[in-house]
Amino acid sequence: MTIFLILAPYGAFATLMLMTSATVSLLCAALICLAVIAFDVARGRSINTLGIGSVIVFTAIGIYLTFVDATPSSIAVKIAVDAGILLVSFGSMLIGHPFTLQYAVEQFDAETAKLPGFIHANYLITGAWAAATLLMMIGNIAVLYMPTLPLWTGLLVAFAARNAAVGFTRWYPHYRAAKYGTPPASALPSH
Repeated sequence: MTIFLILAPYGAFATLMLMTSATVSLLCAALICLAVIAFDVARGRSINTLGIGSVIVFTAIGIYLTFVDATPSSIAVKIAVDAGILLVSFGSMLIGHPFTLQYAVEQFDAETAKLPGFIHANYLITGAWAAATLLMMIGNIAVLYMPTLPLWTGLLVAFAARNAAVGFTRWYPHYRAAKYGTPPASALPSH
Protein backbone atom coordinates (compact mmCIF):
# COMPACT_ATOMS: atom_id res chain seq x y z
CA MET A 1 0.00 0.00 0.00
CA THR A 2 2.87 2.40 0.74
CA ILE A 3 4.24 2.29 -2.80
CA PHE A 4 0.73 3.04 -4.08
CA LEU A 5 0.54 6.10 -1.82
CA ILE A 6 4.00 7.28 -2.87
CA LEU A 7 3.11 7.03 -6.57
CA ALA A 8 -0.50 8.28 -6.26
CA PRO A 9 0.28 11.98 -6.84
CA TYR A 10 2.18 11.18 -10.04
CA GLY A 11 -0.53 8.86 -11.33
CA ALA A 12 -3.18 11.47 -10.59
CA PHE A 13 -1.09 14.16 -12.28
CA ALA A 14 -0.55 12.06 -15.43
CA THR A 15 -4.21 11.06 -15.62
CA LEU A 16 -5.55 14.54 -15.01
CA MET A 17 -3.21 15.98 -17.65
CA LEU A 18 -5.26 13.99 -20.18
CA MET A 19 -8.55 15.47 -18.95
CA THR A 20 -8.03 18.96 -17.58
CA SER A 21 -5.61 21.87 -17.46
CA ALA A 22 -2.04 21.57 -16.30
CA THR A 23 -2.71 23.96 -13.43
CA VAL A 24 -5.59 21.87 -12.08
CA SER A 25 -3.52 18.69 -12.54
CA LEU A 26 -0.59 20.19 -10.62
CA LEU A 27 -2.82 21.49 -7.83
CA CYS A 28 -4.50 18.10 -7.40
CA ALA A 29 -1.13 16.33 -7.38
CA ALA A 30 0.21 18.74 -4.74
CA LEU A 31 -2.91 18.21 -2.60
CA ILE A 32 -2.57 14.43 -2.90
CA CYS A 33 1.10 14.75 -1.84
CA LEU A 34 -0.01 16.72 1.21
CA ALA A 35 -2.67 14.11 2.00
CA VAL A 36 -0.05 11.32 1.79
CA ILE A 37 2.25 13.30 4.08
CA ALA A 38 -0.62 13.82 6.56
CA PHE A 39 -1.44 10.10 6.40
CA ASP A 40 2.19 9.20 7.08
CA VAL A 41 2.41 11.63 10.01
CA ALA A 42 -0.85 10.25 11.44
CA ARG A 43 0.70 6.76 11.28
CA GLY A 44 3.78 8.00 13.15
CA ARG A 45 6.06 8.04 10.13
CA SER A 46 8.48 10.81 9.27
CA ILE A 47 7.98 13.48 6.63
CA ASN A 48 9.95 12.30 3.61
CA THR A 49 12.14 14.22 1.20
CA LEU A 50 10.28 12.86 -1.83
CA GLY A 51 6.90 13.96 -0.47
CA ILE A 52 8.03 17.47 0.42
CA GLY A 53 10.06 17.77 -2.79
CA SER A 54 7.06 16.70 -4.84
CA VAL A 55 4.79 19.26 -3.14
CA ILE A 56 7.36 21.95 -3.92
CA VAL A 57 7.75 20.84 -7.56
CA PHE A 58 4.00 20.62 -8.27
CA THR A 59 3.28 23.90 -6.47
CA ALA A 60 6.16 25.84 -8.04
CA ILE A 61 5.20 24.81 -11.56
CA GLY A 62 1.53 25.52 -10.83
CA ILE A 63 2.41 29.01 -9.55
CA TYR A 64 4.55 29.62 -12.63
CA LEU A 65 1.67 28.63 -14.93
CA THR A 66 -0.82 30.74 -12.98
CA PHE A 67 1.16 33.93 -12.49
CA VAL A 68 3.97 33.97 -15.06
CA ASP A 69 3.20 32.06 -18.24
CA ALA A 70 0.20 29.83 -18.92
CA THR A 71 1.30 28.90 -22.45
CA PRO A 72 3.64 25.89 -21.99
CA SER A 73 2.30 22.73 -23.59
CA SER A 74 1.28 19.74 -21.50
CA ILE A 75 4.45 17.96 -22.62
CA ALA A 76 6.58 20.92 -21.47
CA VAL A 77 4.81 20.81 -18.08
CA LYS A 78 5.51 17.08 -17.79
CA ILE A 79 9.18 17.72 -18.61
CA ALA A 80 9.31 20.40 -15.91
CA VAL A 81 7.80 17.97 -13.35
CA ASP A 82 10.25 15.24 -14.38
CA ALA A 83 13.16 17.68 -14.08
CA GLY A 84 12.00 18.74 -10.63
CA ILE A 85 11.65 15.17 -9.37
CA LEU A 86 15.03 14.30 -10.90
CA LEU A 87 16.51 17.21 -8.95
CA VAL A 88 14.89 15.90 -5.75
CA SER A 89 16.29 12.41 -6.41
CA PHE A 90 19.83 13.55 -7.18
CA GLY A 91 19.73 16.16 -4.45
CA SER A 92 18.82 13.56 -1.83
CA MET A 93 21.80 11.45 -2.90
CA LEU A 94 24.17 14.43 -3.02
CA ILE A 95 23.34 15.42 0.56
CA GLY A 96 23.97 11.84 1.68
CA HIS A 97 20.38 10.80 2.34
CA PRO A 98 18.90 8.99 -0.67
CA PHE A 99 15.14 9.47 -0.48
CA THR A 100 14.43 5.72 -0.34
CA LEU A 101 16.48 5.42 2.85
CA GLN A 102 13.80 7.30 4.76
CA TYR A 103 11.23 4.64 3.86
CA ALA A 104 13.61 1.77 4.52
CA VAL A 105 14.78 2.82 8.00
CA GLU A 106 11.19 2.80 9.21
CA GLN A 107 11.07 -0.96 8.62
CA PHE A 108 14.29 -2.05 10.30
CA ASP A 109 16.09 -1.64 13.59
CA ALA A 110 18.71 1.08 13.97
CA GLU A 111 21.63 -1.41 13.75
CA THR A 112 20.50 -2.77 10.37
CA ALA A 113 19.82 0.72 9.03
CA LYS A 114 23.43 1.74 9.76
CA LEU A 115 24.99 -1.15 7.82
CA PRO A 116 26.99 0.04 4.78
CA GLY A 117 25.21 -2.51 2.59
CA PHE A 118 21.81 -1.18 3.67
CA ILE A 119 22.81 2.37 2.82
CA HIS A 120 24.45 1.28 -0.46
CA ALA A 121 21.28 -0.58 -1.46
CA ASN A 122 19.28 2.58 -0.95
CA TYR A 123 21.67 4.61 -3.09
CA LEU A 124 21.17 2.06 -5.88
CA ILE A 125 17.40 2.04 -5.49
CA THR A 126 17.22 5.83 -5.43
CA GLY A 127 19.48 5.80 -8.50
CA ALA A 128 17.04 3.45 -10.23
CA TRP A 129 14.22 5.91 -9.55
CA ALA A 130 16.37 8.79 -10.80
CA ALA A 131 17.14 6.82 -13.97
CA ALA A 132 13.44 6.08 -14.47
CA THR A 133 12.64 9.78 -14.08
CA LEU A 134 15.37 10.66 -16.56
CA LEU A 135 13.94 8.17 -19.07
CA MET A 136 10.47 9.67 -18.61
CA MET A 137 11.89 13.11 -19.22
CA ILE A 138 13.71 11.93 -22.36
CA GLY A 139 10.50 10.28 -23.60
CA ASN A 140 8.61 13.54 -23.14
CA ILE A 141 11.38 15.57 -24.78
CA ALA A 142 11.29 13.18 -27.77
CA VAL A 143 7.52 13.69 -28.12
CA LEU A 144 7.95 17.46 -27.81
CA TYR A 145 10.70 17.79 -30.43
CA MET A 146 9.63 15.02 -32.79
CA PRO A 147 5.99 15.82 -33.52
CA THR A 148 5.67 12.76 -35.76
CA LEU A 149 5.91 10.53 -32.68
CA PRO A 150 2.52 9.57 -31.33
CA LEU A 151 1.63 11.07 -27.94
CA TRP A 152 1.32 7.61 -26.42
CA THR A 153 5.09 7.12 -26.94
CA GLY A 154 5.80 9.32 -23.91
CA LEU A 155 3.16 7.45 -21.90
CA LEU A 156 4.65 4.10 -22.88
CA VAL A 157 8.15 5.19 -21.86
CA ALA A 158 6.82 6.54 -18.54
CA PHE A 159 4.89 3.34 -17.84
CA ALA A 160 7.87 1.11 -18.67
CA ALA A 161 10.38 3.24 -16.71
CA ARG A 162 8.16 3.46 -13.64
CA ASN A 163 7.40 -0.26 -13.66
CA ALA A 164 11.09 -1.08 -14.10
CA ALA A 165 11.91 1.09 -11.06
CA VAL A 166 9.15 -0.58 -9.01
CA GLY A 167 10.40 -4.00 -10.09
CA PHE A 168 14.00 -3.16 -9.21
CA THR A 169 12.91 -1.73 -5.85
CA ARG A 170 11.18 -4.98 -5.00
CA TRP A 171 13.82 -7.31 -6.48
CA TYR A 172 17.14 -5.78 -5.40
CA PRO A 173 16.74 -6.01 -1.60
CA HIS A 174 15.90 -9.72 -1.87
CA TYR A 175 18.79 -10.30 -4.27
CA ARG A 176 21.15 -8.53 -1.85
CA ALA A 177 19.78 -10.53 1.09
CA ALA A 178 20.31 -13.81 -0.80
CA LYS A 179 23.80 -12.82 -1.91
CA TYR A 180 25.07 -11.38 1.38
CA GLY A 181 22.77 -13.02 3.91
CA THR A 182 21.48 -9.74 5.30
CA PRO A 183 17.86 -8.70 5.75
CA PRO A 184 16.43 -7.03 2.66
CA ALA A 185 16.65 -3.25 2.78
CA SER A 186 13.31 -2.74 1.13
CA ALA A 187 13.27 0.94 0.32
CA LEU A 188 9.69 1.34 -0.89
CA PRO A 189 7.57 -1.31 0.79
CA SER A 190 4.61 -2.83 -1.00
CA HIS A 191 2.41 -3.37 2.07
